[in-house]
Amino acid sequence: MIPLLVLITAFAILFGANRFFLKDRLGLSFIGRASLAATLIVTGIAHFTSTDVLVETMPEFIPWKREIVYLTGVIEFLAVLGLLVGRLSKITAVSLIIFFVAILPANIIGSLKQVDFGGMGNGAIYLLFRIPLQLLFIFWAYYFGVRRNEHSWFRSS
Repeated sequence: MIPLLVLITAFAILFGANRFFLKDRLGLSFIGRASLAATLIVTGIAHFTSTDVLVETMPEFIPWKREIVYLTGVIEFLAVLGLLVGRLSKITAVSLIIFFVAILPANIIGSLKQVDFGGMGNGAIYLLFRIPLQLLFIFWAYYFGVRRNEHSWFRSS
C-alpha cells in the first residue's frame, strides 16, 4: 500500500507544482518517471531495513537470499538514477518492466506464507491487491518511460 501511496502522492505533487509554479516546464514523462523513482527509493530502502522479512518471501530453492535482497535494493536505487537521466530512461523503464515481472513470484510466495510485511500477512487475499498493483507499476514504467518518453526533464519549446 505504501508504494502506491508514494507513487500517487509524488505524481500529484509534481503535477501540481509543475502546473501552478513551474508553468508546465516539466514534461509529463519526467513527472511520471520521477514519481516511479520516488516509489523505488522507498521500496529500495526496505531492502536494507527489512531484509529478514524480504528473505522470507523468496522461494526455498533460491540460494543467497539475503544477498539477492540487497542486490535488488541496489538495482532499485540504480533504476532511480536511470529514470531521471534522460538518455537512460527508456532502457531503465524496459529493465524495470522485466524486474517487476521477475519479483512478482516473491509477492505471491510471501502472501501464501503470510509473511508479515506490506499486507502479505493477509494471505492469498493480498494478491487481489498486489497483482493489479504490480500491473500498474509495469504499465506506469511503460507509459511514462517508453511510450511518452521525452528524454529530458523540461518540455522542448
